Amino acid sequence: MDAELVQRSEKIEKRLKLLAESLDHRGKAGQIKKIEAKMGQPDFWDDNESAQKTVGELKALKAIVGPMNELSSSVEDLSVLMEMADEDESVAAEVSQELSRLENILDDLELKALLDGPNDSAGAILTINARDGGTDANDWADIMLRMYSAWAVNQDYKIQLLDRHENEEAGINSASIAIRGPMAYGYLKGEEGMHRLVRISPFNSEGKRQTSFAAVSVAPEIDDSIEVEIEEKDVRTDTFRASGAGGQHVNKTDSAIRLTHIPTNTVVQCQSERSQHQNKANAWKMLRAKMARLEEERREAETAAKYGTQARTGFGSQIRNYFLHPDQRVKDARTGHYVGNFNSVIDGSELQGFLDAFLRWRAGGKTAVTADED
Repeated sequence: MDAELVQRSEKIEKRLKLLAESLDHRGKAGQIKKIEAKMGQPDFWDDNESAQKTVGELKALKAIVGPMNELSSSVEDLSVLMEMADEDESVAAEVSQELSRLENILDDLELKALLDGPNDSAGAILTINARDGGTDANDWADIMLRMYSAWAVNQDYKIQLLDRHENEEAGINSASIAIRGPMAYGYLKGEEGMHRLVRISPFNSEGKRQTSFAAVSVAPEIDDSIEVEIEEKDVRTDTFRASGAGGQHVNKTDSAIRLTHIPTNTVVQCQSERSQHQNKANAWKMLRAKMARLEEERREAETAAKYGTQARTGFGSQIRNYFLHPDQRVKDARTGHYVGNFNSVIDGSELQGFLDAFLRWRAGGKTAVTADED
C-alpha cells in the first residue's frame, strides 16, 4: 500500500474523531431520539406552531448527524478496502478516489462546525435596501432579492415575504424576507453590508457605466422561548396604507405596520399581509430579530476588543463587488473569494462559495482583503 494513501487514511480518522467531539455527535444523536419519541405522541400536532418548531429542530440535527453517521460507516468500510489494496495493487486507484470523497465530506462538515454562534441555527430575516445609484440601485436591490431567494430554494429552505416597497420606475426601494431552514442565519449573517454593482446602465440611453449600491442587513428569526428585552413603552407603532400590488383592500385600509424602537432608533415595517393584526405580529417578530442581532453585535465587539481584532463587517461596510463591465466577475472584499461568472452568482448557484469562504475567513481571523476599486 502506498504510504501516502495510508497517511491520508490516518488523517481522516483523526479529523473524524475531532469533528465528532466538536459537533457533539453523540449528544445530537440522543436529541434526535428524544424528539422522535415526542413526535410519536398522539397530541404532538395539537399545537401546530410548536410542532413545526420541533420538526425544524429535528431537521437541523439530522443535517449534522446523518452525514456524520454515513461518514463513520464509510471510514470503517475504507479499512476493508485498504486491506484489499494490500493484496491487489489495482484497488489502490479506488482507495484514492474514496479518500478524496471522504475528505470532501469532512471539509463540508468541518465548515458546519463553524456555525456555532448562539443564533446560527435559527432562520434569517434578510432586508435589502437600495442605496446610491438612482434607478439602477433600485433594480440592483430587486436583483439581489431574487438572488437570495434562488439560493434559499436551492437549499430547500422556505421563504416568506415580510415587506416589499416597489420603486415607481423599476425595482424596489426595500424588501424583507424570512428564510427558514437549518443554519440559515449562520450562513447568511456574513452577507450583512454594502453590495456594489458596476455595469452599463439599462436605464441610461447614453450607455454609460453606472455604479450602484444595495445594503443588506441580516437578523436571526428567534422564537418566543428566547428572551429579548423590549419594553413596549419604548416602541412607537405607526400604521399606513400598503403600497404596490395587493388589491383594493390593501390600498384602502391602513393595514401596514411600522415599529420604531426609540432607544436604539431601530425601525421595522411589514405590509405583506392583508390583516393589520398579522402585519403587526410579523413586525414584532422582525423587531425581536433586530434586537437580538444588536445584542450579538455587542458581544462580538467585546470579543474583538479583548483579542485586538475587528472583522470588517456591518450594515455600512462594502463587502462585495459585482461586475458586468468591463468584464464579468464577482469578488468578495474581505475574503478575496472570486467567481468569474456574474450570472452563476446572481442565480444563486455559486453564492454558497462566498458564504463558505466568509466562515473560513472569520474562523481564521484573517485580515480584510483590499476591495476592488475598478
